[in-house]
Amino acid sequence: MGYSKGFNFKQFSVSHDRSSMKVGTDAVLLGAWTPLPSSPLSILDVGTGCGVVALMLAQRTQDLPDVQIDAIDIDNASVEQANENFRLSPWADRLHAYPARLQEWERVESRKTKDKRLYDLIVSNPPYFVDSLTNPDSRRAAARHTQTLSYEELTLHAARLLKDGGQLSLIFPADQEENVKQAAAEVGFSLQAELRVSPKPGKDVTRLLCSFVLRSPLTANLSPLQQHFTIEDESHPRSEEYKALTKDFYL
Repeated sequence: MGYSKGFNFKQFSVSHDRSSMKVGTDAVLLGAWTPLPSSPLSILDVGTGCGVVALMLAQRTQDLPDVQIDAIDIDNASVEQANENFRLSPWADRLHAYPARLQEWERVESRKTKDKRLYDLIVSNPPYFVDSLTNPDSRRAAARHTQTLSYEELTLHAARLLKDGGQLSLIFPADQEENVKQAAAEVGFSLQAELRVSPKPGKDVTRLLCSFVLRSPLTANLSPLQQHFTIEDESHPRSEEYKALTKDFYL
């Protein structure tokens, strides 16, 4: 499968030619790094694009066949392609994509049973351009700019949809650290782990991955696990750290 069409991973393939967001380093980092709750039953991927993060989490939970993974996106073509990728994967019965905005989302089971069903984990590679020129491609703009989903909205609605003790895992630009952490804290999240990512040794941190826990007295007073990570090293496009993190996925 060529780059323009998609990627072959070890256990699944992802086509992304019709998705507003392609397979990229940010998504792969999020899917590989996200800490998993103990015995999760339900996961929500917000802004799924082509579905790669949801597929990576399905692979990581393949020994837990009861885990259901919902994926939502505001771009219809992305949802269609994500569902095609899901159907061709080994975990087709556990993955489902829907055209929806997080601000209006409720679990499908909740709508069917009128029972309040909440998630154990929410992951998102959210829109990240805050004060920049809007992309002239409206689909790319919606996927990449926070006009469609601000960090305040993301954390607020994640708190609405998560169980107490549930987790929210995000990747975002380093210059938004204060905004994201403040928004999370204001709705009851505590930071449990973070990964600070630099493109190369000696370069500034450009990305943060953060895992937050909602209303958990067990983590509220604990210092979060903090790690630093480089994508490349002096002589290779993938550092040893990056290869170790992604070894279960890349061919």
